[in-house]
Amino acid sequence: MTRFGTAATVAGLMMALAGSASASIIQVSESSFVAGSGLITFSEFPVGTMNPVYRPGVYGGGAGSPTVTFGGFFSGQSAGSTNPSACPAGAMVSGCVLGNPSGPLSIAPNSPATFITDDASMPTSPVLSGTPLFNGSIAILLSTPQFGVGLTGGYFDALNSAAITASAASGNLIGSVTNSQLGNQFLGLVTGDGSATISGLLFSLVGPEPAGFNVDNIRFGTQGQVIVNPVLEPVSLAILGTSLLGLGLLRRRKAV
Repeated sequence: MTRFGTAATVAGLMMALAGSASASIIQVSESSFVAGSGLITFSEFPVGTMNPVYRPGVYGGGAGSPTVTFGGFFSGQSAGSTNPSACPAGAMVSGCVLGNPSGPLSIAPNSPATFITDDASMPTSPVLSGTPLFNGSIAILLSTPQFGVGLTGGYFDALNSAAITASAASGNLIGSVTNSQLGNQFLGLVTGDGSATISGLLFSLVGPEPAGFNVDNIRFGTQGQVIVNPVLEPVSLAILGTSLLGLGLLRRRKAV
């Protein structure tokens, strides 16, 4: 992994992205989310809670912090089951999402529900799952646009099997990151131009994922709450629809 150790390097990276910042992001580590940034662990509500709504007071957010809501996908999008052949080869259709969000960005009322559940494969269980259990897409809507967002995804049994895709309040896509590790991995991103324009995040399959997936530890913040400490080169929308598949060993998921 490439890390940029100086502010000058990061500034140069930002300048290089200026021409295409609206369609670029920088992947960051979980440590980039510092004091004051938002954190949702899903231990705030009972297991079984469907489509939880996190107002700032629930997760300890301060003035100006967003309300965070969840669902299966955004308005303007559809489930993979509506056109299975359009999903990436090998991806379960229940975890595949088709189309782009419409504006203003909102959770599609007909999208499958998300719910809090236990998962022994995630050290920080409970987690949030889509429908069906461990095999459904998850959309995250923030009432106030953010500079950086992230989540812990897993349990991955294949490389580049799942992606988080950021969208603006208008529904325009900003950028996407796929998992580069097996097991559980934090996937975080910030906007390439430093703007607070991320209003939504979709976690969905872009390739085969043999044993399912879910999310935990949702992070988000504005400038100052997220410090740019890149872990990869900037990723553009070109990775959407692209999956370099690397199958790992299947592991048995234990339902708790």
